Amino acid sequence: MEINVIQRFSTALRTQRAERSFGVDALCREVENYLPDVQVEQVRRAAEFATTMHEGQRRTSGEPYVYHPLAVARSLAEMRLDHVTLMAAILHDVIEDTGVSKESLALEFGEDVAELVDGVSKVTKIEGLTRAERQAESFRKLVLAMTKDLRVILVKLADRLHNMRTLGAVAADKRRRVARETLEIYAPIAQRLGINVIRTELEDLSFEALYPNRYRVLQSEVSGQLGDTRKLIKEVEHKLSTTLREEGVGASVVGRQKNLYSIYQKMRRKKLKLLKVTDLLGFRVIVGKVDDCYRALGVVHHVFKPVPGEFDDYIANPKANGYQSLHTACMGPGGHKIEVQIRTRDMHHVSESGIAAHWQYKQGARGGGGSGSSTSRAREWVAGLFDDFGGTSPMDFVENVKVDLFPEEVYVFTPKGDIRQLPRGATPVDLAYAVHSELGDRCVAARVDGQLEPLTSVLSSGQTVEIITAKHARPNAAWLNFVKTAKARAAIHNYLKRQHEDEAVRLGRRLLEGALRDMDVPIQVLKDERKVAPVLAAHQVDDLEALFALIGSGQRLAALVVRHFMPGGTVAGSGAAEGIAPLAIEGTEGLVLDYGRCCHPIPGDDIRGFVSVGRGIVVHRLDCKHVRGRPQDWVPLVWSPKVQGEFIAGLRLDVANKRGLMAKITAEIAGAEASIENVQMPELAGGETIEIHFLITVRNRIHLARVLRRIRRIEGVEKVWRG
Repeated sequence: MEINVIQRFSTALRTQRAERSFGVDALCREVENYLPDVQVEQVRRAAEFATTMHEGQRRTSGEPYVYHPLAVARSLAEMRLDHVTLMAAILHDVIEDTGVSKESLALEFGEDVAELVDGVSKVTKIEGLTRAERQAESFRKLVLAMTKDLRVILVKLADRLHNMRTLGAVAADKRRRVARETLEIYAPIAQRLGINVIRTELEDLSFEALYPNRYRVLQSEVSGQLGDTRKLIKEVEHKLSTTLREEGVGASVVGRQKNLYSIYQKMRRKKLKLLKVTDLLGFRVIVGKVDDCYRALGVVHHVFKPVPGEFDDYIANPKANGYQSLHTACMGPGGHKIEVQIRTRDMHHVSESGIAAHWQYKQGARGGGGSGSSTSRAREWVAGLFDDFGGTSPMDFVENVKVDLFPEEVYVFTPKGDIRQLPRGATPVDLAYAVHSELGDRCVAARVDGQLEPLTSVLSSGQTVEIITAKHARPNAAWLNFVKTAKARAAIHNYLKRQHEDEAVRLGRRLLEGALRDMDVPIQVLKDERKVAPVLAAHQVDDLEALFALIGSGQRLAALVVRHFMPGGTVAGSGAAEGIAPLAIEGTEGLVLDYGRCCHPIPGDDIRGFVSVGRGIVVHRLDCKHVRGRPQDWVPLVWSPKVQGEFIAGLRLDVANKRGLMAKITAEIAGAEASIENVQMPELAGGETIEIHFLITVRNRIHLARVLRRIRRIEGVEKVWRG
């Protein structure tokens, strides 16, 4: 009983504190500072509506649920957002958690508010989806809403911020899941949109929730290393302010300790101990004009010695989110390395609020412009997400967006002098796709600062890059191993998918036409729409090409499809593959034909094909132990007289454990014009005889026999066989 009393008392205290901080009156007092009375009343009306709708609902912490949307609106009010955004923040859970519809919300508060609330609401009505798939679908819905109105992401970020602030009340597994999602998606989005005031708090709260011990230790160690931080910050602030004033530069100087997650990330990225991380303090010098930024830079470098190679000019080259500043690093008092950012007041406003500054300017809260650039860039970025990844599945969409959210950039020049921004580690392939998808598809090499470089080269800021193309060049699956941008990755995936589909169509046509001939069904039946239509309907496809693709990719067996074209719908023989003439394999079928890794068939072997969903036809040797199972799953195959290419063959050797024998074997294999793909042998060879396993490429059985003869002649080779 005593425990229950204590719990109720604790909940009552939290509720009282929340009511004082996030009640309706507290919110209205905040918005009265910058909104006209008529808009304040609209915000109050939305708050009263939400209070009624959420009546009786409570959060996990025990507080009335309505304090959450009011707290979300309070965060946005502190950023001076417009009344429509505040109303949407207050009402953001009513569609999802109460019986209010989007239509009734639009009638009550207007279309803009209803659209914003609907954009933030999660997907809940799609049956058969896992939790991860519902979350992915909800995220795609959110991004789609962003293409119509960017304010929807401001509401979502403020919502996530308050959820992170109150994360201690939820179970540990959910706490870690939410924190990880915040670090992977929402904090990077806040950075991408320039809303640093939210981004830094999201990062630190997520860091604390995911790694509480690391957070506490790092917090303690940073405090110990810096000592009296306030005294050190005041010393630097005073010294810079005084010198700037003496030089006639009007400026305000503000110091701060870098957020713990940034310090932690730097330690991980550069593999540093905390003692080696010297730039734990940052200072902002806020001036009136752009010219004063460069004058202030000279003053800073006069007062404190600059660190070579630590200067960046983001005024001349703004970041993608519109961020502008001069960055420099200097040696401050006591040997502490300090980071200094120099910017105008408008630049500072945009750097803290990002796209939120656009609606602040519209409210007339601050003079000047400057936010339009960040807003237009944000719109371009969001629109680009759907241009590049809109056709992918929800799960792939989320993964592609994660790849696209890179916090660090490099800036390179095209031959025409245009600046292109790319993520750190990007290659010429990334640049080619950033310029145009067709340029990416046909690139073969690049000239970097006039020097010919391979496509795997990592680009650095300031380089001039010219993409070299070839008319018949095509994307390579190996590019996926080194490209960094989500746009390049998605374009390559799409090309490979189209190539797979084209090859599946060609192979499927061959299989179906062959099966028709073998069943004495005229091929002309494929041109008779009356006979084709019911077959397409039976297999739930729209046209013959789609049917060919199903057959070629192994999702349908040609003999079973032919049955639908025959009188009575039956096939002679008990097995579907029975009586069918073998399909000739030419070795050029591409992605829809695979070769069994268990037996490594090569031209000259007796073979049979296994129909595998997604892989098409998998070729096995007839004596392979896996050639069993249902007859209808097998396709008779033969090697075409025109077979081309090289094929993997497996060899096993029993050899004497002698020094230098391996070199002789590899030399003989190379002398027989075969290539070695892989070698496996025991790490510790203590016996007199050891077994070695080779994978080599040969053209056919005759070529393999020549390799075997050369190996058998080597002294010390006791036995060699295929395996």
